[in-house]
Amino acid sequence: MAIYGGNGSGKSTLIKILLGINHEYTGEIKLAGNLKISYIPQDTSNLTGSLNEYIHKQDVDETLCKTILRKLDFSRELFEMDMKNYSDGQKKKVLIAVSFSKPAHIFVWDEPLNYIDVISRIQIEEIIKEAKPTLIFVEHDKRFVEDIANKIIQF
Repeated sequence: MAIYGGNGSGKSTLIKILLGINHEYTGEIKLAGNLKISYIPQDTSNLTGSLNEYIHKQDVDETLCKTILRKLDFSRELFEMDMKNYSDGQKKKVLIAVSFSKPAHIFVWDEPLNYIDVISRIQIEEIIKEAKPTLIFVEHDKRFVEDIANKIIQF
């Protein structure tokens, strides 16, 4: 399901409310017990240090995560670099690979294609279509929304 609309329309706020990150609202949200959610925020600035350490801190399968990164044309040399030296697009790929490596019922992604090139966008689409996850995402790329979402909430 895509949440689609202009900047400042409340898309990211809705996601944060659903995740319990934003408490400045009225109403009640009830989520199923033991629901596992894998979340990708817009911000990548917290990605620094060793990729291996980050993967292990996220408690995901390192081989699976790196396999997904390789599918996204992530060079092996990058595995050894400090993530602070990654481009924003490379950091987004790390977040996507880690998210896909987590056992989750729902994947919630806030603008996953920020800084992602066209080829990587296509690769991400292929991974999503193959895995068929339950995915709620905010994205401005209309073509991606149309190709991936089977429901669209328009803001």
